[in-house]
Formats: sequence, C-alpha cells, structure tokens
Amino acid sequence: MELSLTQLADLPEGSYLLIDTRDEVSYEYGTIEGAENVPDVIAAAQEGRLPHDRKLVLFCMHGIRSGDLASELEQMGYDACSLKDGYGGWLRAMAMRREDRTREIEKSIIKRRVFRERLFSRFTKAIKQYELVQPGDKIAVCISGGKDSMLMAKLFQELHRQNKFPFELVFLVMDPGYNELNRLVIENNAAMLGVPVTIFETRIFDAVYEIEKSPCYLCARMRRGYLYRKAQELGCNKIALGHHYDDVIETILMSILWAGQVQTMMPKLHSQNFEGMELIRPMYLVREEDIKAWRDFNHLHFIQCACHFTDTCSSCREDGTSVSKRMETKNIIAQLKKTNPFVEGNIFNSVTNVNVDMLPAYKKDGVVHGFLENY
Repeated sequence: MELSLTQLADLPEGSYLLIDTRDEVSYEYGTIEGAENVPDVIAAAQEGRLPHDRKLVLFCMHGIRSGDLASELEQMGYDACSLKDGYGGWLRAMAMRREDRTREIEKSIIKRRVFRERLFSRFTKAIKQYELVQPGDKIAVCISGGKDSMLMAKLFQELHRQNKFPFELVFLVMDPGYNELNRLVIENNAAMLGVPVTIFETRIFDAVYEIEKSPCYLCARMRRGYLYRKAQELGCNKIALGHHYDDVIETILMSILWAGQVQTMMPKLHSQNFEGMELIRPMYLVREEDIKAWRDFNHLHFIQCACHFTDTCSSCREDGTSVSKRMETKNIIAQLKKTNPFVEGNIFNSVTNVNVDMLPAYKKDGVVHGFLENY
C-alpha cells in the first residue's frame, strides 16, 4: 500500500511512525522532519523494536525499496505502508511550496551570534590567513547543490556586501547529468537563497558510469576540469570549492591509512592545466557540524550525492561497498574523539607541524630525499 503526502498529512498526530529506511549517512544528510532512521527495518520488526499499535509509514529515496519492505512487514502482521515517491517526492513537494525566505536565511548568518562566529568569522579568517581573495579577483563559486557549497555562496555574498575591497562573483553550477529531481532541488534552493546561478551542462555521469575502477575519482577529475574551463570562459581567475575543516582532517587520515602517504587538501592551489587559474577553499576552517546546524535552523534541504551510482537509495560508493572510505575514516575519527576530545585539532595541526629532521624520507617537488643525505 502506498500513502501520498496529502494522506500522510491527514493522519492523526501520534497515530503513525515515520521510518526512514535509508542508510545512516543519507539520514544524517537530510530527512523528513520527525522521521526515525531504521535501515534494517525487517530485523527491527523481528526483534520486536517496532510498535504494533501505530501505522508504520516507510520511505526510501524514491519509494521503491520501501514498498517492498512495507509488504514484508504487512505479512508479519504490521500495519505498514510506503510513502509515495519517497524522500525525493517530499523534496519536490517542499521545493514547490517554498516561500521567499531569503532575507531571514541571510540574517541568520550575521544576526545569530553562533553562526556569525562559527561560520562567517571562520570563513573570513581562512580568507585572510591563506590570502584566498585579492582585490580585482573574479571568483567562480562552484555550487554542487549540497549544504557546503550553498552556504559558501551565501558567505561570499555577505563578504561582497560588506565591500572591504572590490572583487566579482559568479555562482557556477555544473550539471553533470543530474536527474530531474536533483536539478529541480538545486534550482529552487538557489532561488530561495537568492543565489543567481549560472548553470551549464555536461554528460560526465554517463561517461564514467561504465567505469569499474575508481569511477568517483575519474568523475571528480573531469568535473574539476569542466569547472576550470567554464570559469575561465567567464573571465574568472579563481574557482572556489566548498571543502570544509572535516574534509581536511579526513583527507589527512585517509592518505595515511589507505594511501601510505602524508598529505591533505590545500587551502589554495595553482591549476596545472589552466594557466592563470587558481583553486581556493574558503570553508577550510568551518566545521561540518556548524554547517548542519545552520541548515537545520533554517529548515533547508539539499541534495546529497546525485550521481547514477546513488539513484537507488544508497550512499556514495568509492570501493563497491555501501560506505565509502571517507565515511569509514569519519567514523574512526568519531571513535577516537570519545577518548581524546582534541583528536580533530591534532590531526589538522599535524601537517603544519612536520619535523623533517625526524623523518627517514620526504618528498619535495616530486623528488624523494632521505635522511642519509645529511646524516
């Protein structure tokens, strides 16, 4: 049985339990308000963790898998149904009902002290500390449609509004082959947030879909190249990406654990293939938990990962498993933090406090130097 959003709204409060059957990663990224996350709903039913006295309304991304799960639960004696069109349908409905809340969302960044200190202040600190923005720059703010890049766009708008020095902004969205829903969510969120996006289309997703080895790596490289090229065509000298503090520390640990090397995301890089172009990361000092807090305070909903590999209600995959190496590393850091509250700062600072005298070897400009050279 399927239940529409209208029918769901008509149900008496407290008479049903809304269950998000997607994985924890997808749930944490965004869900329907009031939903509980139960990825293995059948096991939960077998263990007696689901109520028999309330209707169970299940949903996944598109309402396909949740329909099958609801049927299984009905056979087990539960009053269960699937939400028609799933979380994707709910996102589409929210986009169509949106109100003009641009000014309220903008005010939250500056007027609310917690966001001013943890978002805007850290954003401007990174720009000053790493000299990311210079007078006369024309910056392509690259928007993927997720929470990080959308917030970055709003922070750049606020910086430009304060007009400390002259620079130009272009808000660039590359459509690598999004489905209709994800394209709609991006366009409506941009409109609601007051971000005038420039959208251009590619078919990158189609190009990498059949690649078996490291499709995500190839996709990221191709997307970066298209962004550089389009930004250069628009007269920009820099592209800005929305990688944040947590991305930085996860990359450090990932490089050690999975690649056997010490390196991280840099605050800025010169392009090797597009002369005169530079990549900057102004969210470098902004914590992901603060981005989520801003998102939730403003009741915003963004796309997670929109590639063809994730269109069937799963989270982003790098290695053929349901959880990427980045998520695995994120979980490792979370476990370490339970016994060492300073672990995140220590990881971040480790790459700026390297004692070369105590390394058996290091690499400089692609050349390996050993400690025996100066022993």
